[in-house]
Amino acid sequence: MSTNYSLLFYLKKPKNYVSGPKPIYMRITVDGILKEVSTGRECDPTKWISKANRAKGTKEDVKTLNAYLDTMEHKVADIHLQMSKRGEDITAESIKMKYLGRDIQRKTLLTVFLEHNEQIKALLGKGFKPNTLKGYTTSLAHIELYLTEHLNLKDIDVRKMDHSFVAGYEFFLRSALGCSEVSAAKYIKHLRKIVKLCMAHKWITEDPFALYKNSAKAKEKEFLTEHELERIERKLFTVPRLAHVRDIFVFCCYTGLSYADVKKLSNDDIGKGFGGKLWIFTNREKTETASNIPLLPKALEILSRYSDYPPSVSKGKLLPVLSNQKMNSYLKEIADLSGITKKLTFHMARHTFATTVTLSNDVPIETVSKMLGHTDIKTTQHYAKLLDTRIGRDMGRLEETLDNKKPIYDALMPKVSFGKMPAVSLQPCLNGNKAG
Repeated sequence: MSTNYSLLFYLKKPKNYVSGPKPIYMRITVDGILKEVSTGRECDPTKWISKANRAKGTKEDVKTLNAYLDTMEHKVADIHLQMSKRGEDITAESIKMKYLGRDIQRKTLLTVFLEHNEQIKALLGKGFKPNTLKGYTTSLAHIELYLTEHLNLKDIDVRKMDHSFVAGYEFFLRSALGCSEVSAAKYIKHLRKIVKLCMAHKWITEDPFALYKNSAKAKEKEFLTEHELERIERKLFTVPRLAHVRDIFVFCCYTGLSYADVKKLSNDDIGKGFGGKLWIFTNREKTETASNIPLLPKALEILSRYSDYPPSVSKGKLLPVLSNQKMNSYLKEIADLSGITKKLTFHMARHTFATTVTLSNDVPIETVSKMLGHTDIKTTQHYAKLLDTRIGRDMGRLEETLDNKKPIYDALMPKVSFGKMPAVSLQPCLNGNKAG
């Protein structure tokens, strides 16, 4: 839409004016309709040139004033140009509002963060888990603490967040709150999500994460070796609670199920799969992705052991799974009694399945990823680490292959005699002299 646009500066006579400097105003006119904006500057009428819209003189204060007015004029001209390019409705009022920054909806970080968390709370069980809300609630508390204790602010306009704000927050997490690299990276990831949300709504236009790079490295995932797993399996526990926890832990070592998935396991999740054998058909509690796992003999043995166990049967579950806290507490006792020096946690069963039980026994990583219910194979690579035994076996097979091919190479290679080669002394080279 074509508009007739003009801009000028003029001196505005205040009420009860007698003499002295007058305030300078900027007048924006579009299609005959004008709007005025105070420049916050003033000028003596004797030094003002109306036709030029500028002050006259060569002194430093005059040059500074004129330069300031030039900057204002360029800014308004740029606003008009950008509005024209976007095809926006151009009026004197809209240009004025954009110049003053009043057209942009003001949002503060804590307000946006709280609104985000309230939305997650409303969608619990519909794509979000309680633990997700718990993580973001903790993140909000950390941000609030960073603002009050480090920046002495109750809240901050989202437009004022920059690289310094993000880097400072990471340092605060690591130093003041004592977070590990991985934990700090998780909270920074939460903040990044809020920033993306603000950018999507155009509450901010510049990404404060543009130059930020996270250097945190994920911790190595611990798992049980074949001998350690066998030691736990064979250990005789006279205390029932320890025997139950050991059985459930070993079951997960042979199925790869997480705590949340084995806790909800019921008869409905067991069925016949490929080859007529029993499989677990379930959806992961964490990601709701399908996780189909053939039941290995040791896992089947444990299930049959608890097929008529009253505490689990009464709840319609296959195994008597206790709270995660109790399971991990009893696993510490199991580790001590079994001579395991590693810090045994329930999630270590999943790592053990990925490494010791499957990958180290030549199960393809794509198959392992499918059984674990991962949506990205990179996640499986993060969980599963190749063992030295696997590398040793692979290289052993390579060596055998090369040895088998050696007679063929020898037969194909022509017998060439080069005669007796003259002796060459390496002494000049060792002494640093050039050999001719």
